[in-house]
Amino acid sequence: MKRLLLIFLLFCSAAYSQVSRVCLSEWEFRNNEENEIHKASVPGTVHTDLLANKLIEDPFYGTNESALQWIEEQEWVYSSSFELTAEQITQKAELVFEGLDTYADVYLNGQKILSADNMFREWRIGCAGFLKEGKNSIGVVFTPPAQKEKTASGEFEKQTGIKEIPGGNRAFTRKAAYHYGWDWSPRFVTCGIWKPAYLEFYNEGKIKDIETVQSILGDNANLTFNVNCLFKTGLKLKLTDDAGKEIVSQEVNDTLVTLNTEIQNPKLWWCNGLGEPYLYKYRLILTDGKKVIDEKTVNIGIRTIELVREKDKFGESFYFRLNGVPVFMKGANFIPTDNFLPRTTKEKYESLIKDAKNSNFNMLRVWGGGIYESDDFYNLCDENGILVWQDFAFACAMVPADKEFAESVREEALCSVKRLRNHPCLALWCGNNEIEEGWNNWGWQNNLTDKQKNILRSAYENIFKNILPSVVSEYNKNANYISSSPKIGWGHKESLTEGDTHYWGVWWGMELFEVYRQKVGRFVSEYGFQGMPDMETISGFAPNSDFYLGSPSLKAHEKHPAGFETIQKYMEMYFNVPERFSDYVKLSQQLQAYSVRTAIEAHRRAKPYCMGTLYWQFNDCNPVVSWSGIDYYGNHKIMQEYVKQAYADILVSPVEEDGKIKVYIVSDRLTDTKGTLEIKFEKFSGIIKSDSYISSVEIKQNSSEVFFEKDAQEVFKKISRTTNFLSAVLRTDDGKIYTNEYLFCKPKEIQIVK
Repeated sequence: MKRLLLIFLLFCSAAYSQVSRVCLSEWEFRNNEENEIHKASVPGTVHTDLLANKLIEDPFYGTNESALQWIEEQEWVYSSSFELTAEQITQKAELVFEGLDTYADVYLNGQKILSADNMFREWRIGCAGFLKEGKNSIGVVFTPPAQKEKTASGEFEKQTGIKEIPGGNRAFTRKAAYHYGWDWSPRFVTCGIWKPAYLEFYNEGKIKDIETVQSILGDNANLTFNVNCLFKTGLKLKLTDDAGKEIVSQEVNDTLVTLNTEIQNPKLWWCNGLGEPYLYKYRLILTDGKKVIDEKTVNIGIRTIELVREKDKFGESFYFRLNGVPVFMKGANFIPTDNFLPRTTKEKYESLIKDAKNSNFNMLRVWGGGIYESDDFYNLCDENGILVWQDFAFACAMVPADKEFAESVREEALCSVKRLRNHPCLALWCGNNEIEEGWNNWGWQNNLTDKQKNILRSAYENIFKNILPSVVSEYNKNANYISSSPKIGWGHKESLTEGDTHYWGVWWGMELFEVYRQKVGRFVSEYGFQGMPDMETISGFAPNSDFYLGSPSLKAHEKHPAGFETIQKYMEMYFNVPERFSDYVKLSQQLQAYSVRTAIEAHRRAKPYCMGTLYWQFNDCNPVVSWSGIDYYGNHKIMQEYVKQAYADILVSPVEEDGKIKVYIVSDRLTDTKGTLEIKFEKFSGIIKSDSYISSVEIKQNSSEVFFEKDAQEVFKKISRTTNFLSAVLRTDDGKIYTNEYLFCKPKEIQIVK
């Protein structure tokens, strides 16, 4: 309360014509069936509040997850109070919740002013008539999603005869899907005020939102700022540069104000590896001529980004053209950084984006079963040249057909598109993750009548081929949109010849790693392999007595139903399985790295047929056995270091194919490169065979080409597959060295002989 009083006193000294805020950060909470009140954190979740008050054990430790499922079944009440002056309550006022998770009734001074039902929306409620001088109270009652889902499911069944919507009843709730559990995530169905909450006061006006539109004509870039304002007469909107120098201004006579400026010979924004991600920084200032009423900052990257989908002799292309240049995308899939989202800090985002940049990424795909990430995430991607493929928040479940759900989705899309549209990192909006594939390939249509299929399909079409693309088209002009990822499921041959693909023949299909070399898609937006986290991480969630495969703690932290069995089978295929647990943990990471690197090199060699590789997955939301290269605590698995080399601007990639030993050089540079390539056949014992080849090479920009080729039969007349390997070294004229090695046998078949 003292903190709120201090905020109150600060605002009392401000001019009341200016936009001001009273932050609501002092809260209490209780179980609605109990009277005991505890301190709460906002932003926060009920799970983290219970943990902070020592009412539950660490949700991530041991087998605690199963003992904490009761939390999602309860109704939770959050309350706060704040003081206002007589002057403040004469102003226009909005109560703002940037995020409520999820079904929440909000009461202001005892009167219900909002029933929220969408985790992804910002909620703004005009509340001047509900406020009073002195002490005000606010309460938020969270209803368990399961209750709402049961009611919605029952109504849906009455109307359609469909007992359960394909993908599960969670589909009725606009909430992060991974909260319900995934094959890398525990089930913690959270609730709470998960983003900032505050009162916003204004009188003369305020800036609501900004859309920037750019066009590059010849050597000049034209920038248009479309600014939505609330205003009284006599106000002016100014555009200034970062130093405060005025560029252009205009009297405010309408709710939409348009300001234009031109940049001659602009510095372009480039993704990581191709140039500087240059940002122009602007301020938009609403003023009455004497004082600032409101202001916002906007960072602009001058660039064009096109998704090219053209029919060709193979099928249909799928690649991104940045500033007119076809770019091979290198990156991974990004999931939420925590099961309890408010625990994510800017520092954690900074660490992950730094890791992405240092690993030579130029793209991250924000997966649809998670969230629309915070502003910090996108700002960091802007600054570091990491393009973002942004899924809308839908994954692996069909959608309801009612108008209320569709309208909620529209409002969600408006909030998200308006918030993110000005970021130069934003490359693509994608309607959903794997719903199209699930509908066609996962048996979702089994036991449905034609009428029921039509109901579900019509609802799908309305959301993903009507509402979402129309919002993107209207509010994020010239943005790229696709309705679903992948275009075609990995079990169909067309998935390799058109659109993007999620290739899971390795892992789910139990195919050998070598199959990656034959089954290459046009843009591979998902694939991967699990590896166990470091012993340091395991020791953080398991007691020493559980340091063995099949232990209760390990089972609780392997969410894939056949995860350990799959790792074991592949390990037996490629390696000698160790007995000691710590050795097994490390070898599982080597196995993961071996798999993913095989895939990446195959994808890059196939350029320009294939123009993107995004492995599953970059990060974790909890300490777990998963497909990640970086675990929950930021520890790098072995794979991450392999990825860094495999994603370098130039890749030297030896391979055995078509009866020949070949060495490819793949360049993502936008200039030609000269250098010297050295090929050696070496023994694992360290002895170099006499067969060594050195040649000068000229590598074309943005290309993949074979620079060494020998008949395999001739090679193996001189050397043994099991005692020798190929070593390739490229020394470029600019002083860089690129190396790689190639095994002619599986690692377990290696023989070390002199």
